[in-house]
Amino acid sequence: MDTFDLIIIGSGSGNAIPAELADWRIALIEKGTFGGTCLNVGCIPSKMFVLPADIAEAARHGSRLGVDTSFNGVDWPAIRDRVFGKIDPIAAGGEEYRATGTPNLELIRGTARFVDQRVLEVDGRRLTAPRVLVATGSRAIVPDHGGLLDVRHHTSDTIMRLDRLPERLGILGGGFIATEMGHVFSGFGSRVTLFSRSAPLLRAEDAEIAERFTEVFGRRVDLRLGRVPDRFETAGDAIRIHSGDEVTEVDELLVAIGRQPNSDLIDARAGGLEVDEWGVIKVDATMATTVEGVWAIGDVANEHQLKHLANAEAKVAFWNMANPDEPRTVDYRAVPHAVFSDPQVGAVGLTEQQATDAGIDHVVGRRDYAGTAFGWALEDGDSFAKVLIARDTGLIIGAHVLGPQAATLVQPLIQAMQFERPAAELANDVFYIHPALTEVVENALLDGLEKLGA
Repeated sequence: MDTFDLIIIGSGSGNAIPAELADWRIALIEKGTFGGTCLNVGCIPSKMFVLPADIAEAARHGSRLGVDTSFNGVDWPAIRDRVFGKIDPIAAGGEEYRATGTPNLELIRGTARFVDQRVLEVDGRRLTAPRVLVATGSRAIVPDHGGLLDVRHHTSDTIMRLDRLPERLGILGGGFIATEMGHVFSGFGSRVTLFSRSAPLLRAEDAEIAERFTEVFGRRVDLRLGRVPDRFETAGDAIRIHSGDEVTEVDELLVAIGRQPNSDLIDARAGGLEVDEWGVIKVDATMATTVEGVWAIGDVANEHQLKHLANAEAKVAFWNMANPDEPRTVDYRAVPHAVFSDPQVGAVGLTEQQATDAGIDHVVGRRDYAGTAFGWALEDGDSFAKVLIARDTGLIIGAHVLGPQAATLVQPLIQAMQFERPAAELANDVFYIHPALTEVVENALLDGLEKLGA
């Protein structure tokens, strides 16, 4: 059995190995494409597709601003190759560096499986270490339902590498992957039909955000909400989707109904790790699992499935391995997220429904983009920002923005929550550039403070 100082399973955020571990003998195990989900099939490539889709959508609506623009189509292979022409060399370069440029590290290709506490097997080779980091991420869920597995289908792993742009695209799902890819492909000119069990879309968002998003998104995508297709079949080069008496024919099918942690692929329970009913490995705030010497981070260890959170967790886990007498923790009080669709969504903290259900006395400050000078320039009648403020403390407990630049506009509210700065301080003690779009945040805060009587 080979003994290391540290074994890392997964080359996404687990690859962020700090320099202070340079004298440790490390094994890095990876079964798939080097660099993890975000780099190869997730955050980065999808947003590189979103930008040209945004431009395509803007071209369709130039007349609203008195500009004669139109959408004349896209060069799909050129867009695809631009994206992966950047990403693939980065992944390959990262792998080459770990394979040949890190003297204290051995890159091992294959699927790791626990056979005991802190003992792993990779293709018959057994490894052990006093420290193990599980960073195996998650994978797309594709259910064995109605013949779905028997027809040609894609997940987020493959949909962005299609040979050609489909004329008709079917999407199963109503979350962020489904809506981002729906935006991309409808923006590029595909006729998109989206089936979602839930109504409205983005059901995890604040209800007002989800309802408005669904209304706006439904203007360009054929939404079949509250429906689960019951049968799939191949019809020549097409795929037929049966939903009750309705039959929809598409050229490609994207399955985006959720992702599951990869804890089962590594036999986490065989290693003594506690796993919940969803497959998430249980960890404490130091990222330690229920087995001494084993830490877990990222999608396999939390329900958020966010790269920025996985990176933060990796920093804490590595620190705690090297500095056991000075443990650090991850602070989850202000974990933000965004949906890069059209409209865009940025959010942090509690939704209005969660605050009410928790019995927190609060007020909601709200402002439409149309109520600001830059909103007038945008001719935007749909977008808005809302801020939840606790009545007793004056602190922000949640913030939700829908519209252009939402992921950026929510940032000062994230910082205020993280550093526990009162809403009054954020609204009154800093300048907001006029007439920048950030005034929608300022005005939402002022609206909330007025309701507080502050």
